[in-house]
Amino acid sequence: MTSASIPPMRRPARSVGAEVAAHLERLIISGELRAGDRLPPERELAANLNVSRSSLREAMFELESKKLVQRRQGSGSTVAEIPRTAAELYGNLAGIDVELGYATELRHLVEPRIAELAALRAAESNLLSLGEVLARSHGTLSPEESMRLDIEFHTLLAHAAQNPLLVTLCTMTTEWTHRTRILSHRTALGRRISAQGHETIYRAASEHDGPAAAAAMQQHLREVREVSAGL
Repeated sequence: MTSASIPPMRRPARSVGAEVAAHLERLIISGELRAGDRLPPERELAANLNVSRSSLREAMFELESKKLVQRRQGSGSTVAEIPRTAAELYGNLAGIDVELGYATELRHLVEPRIAELAALRAAESNLLSLGEVLARSHGTLSPEESMRLDIEFHTLLAHAAQNPLLVTLCTMTTEWTHRTRILSHRTALGRRISAQGHETIYRAASEHDGPAAAAAMQQHLREVREVSAGL
């Protein structure tokens, strides 16, 4: 079985282990690394990423604790399957034609709590991943790129809450509210409001302020709804 190709990583700004974990987590969440993909051997992967093996081990321990990778003595590391409970939840909900109003209401109930838990539970690697998405959100973006970064931010935030069932709910509400997201990113104003909302949520999460993160998410969702309603 051949090993997955791992793209190079930019030089770390903070903890090297956290930066490596954030880099690999982004690849897993974005789908560049898929469940069952085998990671290169430790020595090779450390060389590819230009980090020490001790920093790589620190990162792999964190990814294993998040159930994103599986490590077995003698057989290396592979990208983990979705936890069974989350997979069953997704299987039960996938394909359901949910009325947009219901999906939006669910999002307003669930996502502030996700933001709150993310602020309380986020590891340094989670915050680095979120910050990297925000850095790519500046400047002139197409509606498609802006929406992709929007979805990536909310998905990473759900992962930071350290609960696979919440990640699944976030994924499903993303699918169910796809039409609303298209509308909210259609204009430059909508794209700017989205990025500004993410910045506020990120600041609260970085300070591990759960109530502030929840309030920021509630405000963000209200603003997005108002932008969409005006189109």
